[in-house]
Amino acid sequence: MLVLSRQRDETIMIGDDIELTIVDIRGDKVRIGIKAPADVAVHRKEVYDAIKRENEQAAQLHQKELGDAGPPNKLRPGGKSIPPAAKLYGRGPNQRRESA
Repeated sequence: MLVLSRQRDETIMIGDDIELTIVDIRGDKVRIGIKAPADVAVHRKEVYDAIKRENEQAAQLHQKELGDAGPPNKLRPGGKSIPPAAKLYGRGPNQRRESA
């Protein structure tokens, strides 16, 4: 793990496209601003873990509903692919970020 020290209004770059800026420091809390491309999902770790659990549960449920039809990403009759579990829970590309 890389550990960096930053002061307020200083930025850390991840690759060419992701900027982490220290917005505010109050006591033991740090507010971080994140600027990332629209296709990069940004979540707090506990939210990410909850989404991952929901997706796994949805995939298992979907697999049971399909029976012997194969894995969740197998094409349905008619050629339409089965959406990722996140879409089953209404998390499309427009809802990719959470508000702090």
